[in-house]
Amino acid sequence: MSVTVREAVFPRDAAAVSALVGAYLRQTEAEKGERGLAADTFPERYAREIDDPAAAFAGRHALIATVDGADVGLVVSSTVPEGTELSRVWTDPRARGRGVGTALLTAALSGAVRPVRLSVWDWREPAVRMYRAAGFEVVPSWDDRPGLMCLELR
Repeated sequence: MSVTVREAVFPRDAAAVSALVGAYLRQTEAEKGERGLAADTFPERYAREIDDPAAAFAGRHALIATVDGADVGLVVSSTVPEGTELSRVWTDPRARGRGVGTALLTAALSGAVRPVRLSVWDWREPAVRMYRAAGFEVVPSWDDRPGLMCLELR
């Protein structure tokens, strides 16, 4: 088993990015709902990421991780005034524990303008451990949603 990471090319990878980001968003909303943090309806901005990822992620880089020919992970990176921001970091639950998240993170950090920042729900302990192992540190939040932890790599 080996993990490969490639940059998404649209329109070729639109279906893969749509499926991965859709799984990420549905899981996130379910977890938020379990904690009383979810909205009553699926946010429209999320639907756009699923319906038209090429437009939603225009100007950003989407990386896809593949294991044994199956697309199982995603990360989106953006250049922002502060450096680089990572979002939509996701590994299909069936592929977790195989180094997919680490491979995606390593690829996203390669050549990224520092500092690199991201946010993660504090209940996603394995993800938090992965970010901390990569050198990310908790910083004051730029987002006031309860349970959201902000991290930065200098």
